[in-house]
Amino acid sequence: MKAKSERRRPFIASQIDECRDASGLFYILPFQKGFLINWDTQKTVWDFIFSKECCPVNFSEAPLIITEPLFNFSSIQEAMTEIFFEEYECQSLLRINATDLAEYHYRKLNSNESTVVVDSGYSFTYIVPYIKGKKYKDGIRRIDVGGKVLTNHLKEIISYRQLNIMDETYVINQVKEDSCFVSQDFMADMEIAKKRGSENTIVKDYVLPDYTTIRRGYLRDVVKPDEDLEQQTLRLNNERFSIPELLFHPSDVGIPQMGIPEAIIEAIGACPEENKESLLENIVLYGGCTLFPGFRDRVYKEVRAFALDHYDVNVTLADNPLTYPWEGGKLLFKDPEFYSFCMTKEEYEEEGKSLAFERFDI
Repeated sequence: MKAKSERRRPFIASQIDECRDASGLFYILPFQKGFLINWDTQKTVWDFIFSKECCPVNFSEAPLIITEPLFNFSSIQEAMTEIFFEEYECQSLLRINATDLAEYHYRKLNSNESTVVVDSGYSFTYIVPYIKGKKYKDGIRRIDVGGKVLTNHLKEIISYRQLNIMDETYVINQVKEDSCFVSQDFMADMEIAKKRGSENTIVKDYVLPDYTTIRRGYLRDVVKPDEDLEQQTLRLNNERFSIPELLFHPSDVGIPQMGIPEAIIEAIGACPEENKESLLENIVLYGGCTLFPGFRDRVYKEVRAFALDHYDVNVTLADNPLTYPWEGGKLLFKDPEFYSFCMTKEEYEEEGKSLAFERFDI
């Protein structure tokens, strides 16, 4: 990120705490729609990660696992492989999808044969069926809705109704995280949101940060106008549940795609008949968007409604949805066969990029 008043210096990860102008922060994104396009920015991030102040690493001993999106472009794969072997002098490298690591994590804990992995993150949501540890490519579905679409939509709604906050992506992202939830009955919640006074249990005030006494905003009950005029607040009513609803109905903002539960059913429907029962019993959710309260219950409810009655449906929300694939990577490293999945610097120098495409079948 950079700040409007300190344009020279980028803030990476935890360095954000050092920023004096937190209200003027804006994102500089190396990724667009989930794919790496800005190499200079990403290189700055990697340099910080491997630096003494973050995670000093000796690449001559430590292998590196790096995740990449499904169906990544070959030009991006080549450049990533080249950077890690030639600039960072990595001795062994494993390029892998985050969904593979999540599936490995789930399979190690549950010893099941088939899994449906749902990765709902910042740029997109992927639904990936696995059969015996292998991706079933015909069943992979991608929905172009993630946290970014939700934050942008919330910015537009608040700017239209209350206060122009179109430049405050960082703050509104926090508003979304702190106040939104997934409705279990959208129309019933809409009726509650129309009510006035104490009958409306949904309406809340979000106290905005002032960056002197309050570093991060918070949600509170609505107070009478004469009680508190000191802090700037946003009044949130049906936005609290209508924003996450986009994950279930992307067409609400003009994205002509199906919602997550439908996509899960369609992904399973594309798989062999004998695996469908096991897939429905092993649906695992991870990624930032799955943290909304009520998300797992709503996915279960809708998948249960779509599935045939005689099938069991089981939907698991990862213990920590943000680090679930990372934990899977930690487990994978302990696997006796781990090094057979990697590519070494020697192999790269001898056979070049073509071997990387064979070894890392994405």
